[in-house]
Amino acid sequence: MIKRSHVRQFLAVIDAGSFTQAAARLRVTQPTLSIGIAELERLTGAQLIVRDRRHLRLTEAGGRFLPIARSLEQSFREADSFGKNDRSEWPALKLGAIKTVPALALQEMIRTISQHYSIEMIEGTDSELRSHLSDGRINMMIGLLKGGDKSNETIELIDEPYTMVTSHGHRFSRRQAVEPEELASEVMIARRSCEILDETSRFFTKHQVRPRFALRSENDSRCLQMVAAGLGITNAPRSLIIEGTVALDVVGYNFRRKVGLRLGEFWRSEAVECVREAAEAFRNRV
Repeated sequence: MIKRSHVRQFLAVIDAGSFTQAAARLRVTQPTLSIGIAELERLTGAQLIVRDRRHLRLTEAGGRFLPIARSLEQSFREADSFGKNDRSEWPALKLGAIKTVPALALQEMIRTISQHYSIEMIEGTDSELRSHLSDGRINMMIGLLKGGDKSNETIELIDEPYTMVTSHGHRFSRRQAVEPEELASEVMIARRSCEILDETSRFFTKHQVRPRFALRSENDSRCLQMVAAGLGITNAPRSLIIEGTVALDVVGYNFRRKVGLRLGEFWRSEAVECVREAAEAFRNRV
């Protein structure tokens, strides 16, 4: 008989992309996880996952089983919560947000939504939050909007360029734009939470720019504050620029991002007015 533990293990492996990370999330050993997946494959009568040293992928059978597993897990969650929530209680909303959302704009959104719902916030990468949304673990998320996203499931919040950022006192602060090669001698700060970290690295490598780094951090606020202090320069979406810093365009550095709300089914229908009001509050603060 397939158990919930089998389903959770299977989904954890798929969502994490590796047995090692999935085992860490589930707080089990990797051998225990491998045994659980093997048991599931025996019970289903088919190999579900193929893995080698560096990658894993779903087999055809695994692809067919994935939506079944997600549906089972959602049903388990609904069964767990059945009868626990008093309809008269203040309704709750689980909101996921990527780390690079501008904090003051997010503050305005939360202020608006909290007039109607209690809120639990979850941080994660865009891919992690998309998985949580499809599983029903969150009700909506603020993340990147991509070409394949359905318009009836999203509300656009920001469409903006990435730019380099310097302090007000930097030698380039009064320049409208610089050539990439002019940054070769600059000290930089690496925003590890940046969604285009790899693309930025390839861009500068192409132009023979291999800077030294004064700081590598996932904390955007700290990175931008250190730019303002003159520690180095960094790249960032324009909405993250703070007082004491200046946007600096680099010729050929033409990356953009769209950030928006992706909504679960209930929130597309029952709470749409509240959500749209919150989205407008967000835009007004960017």
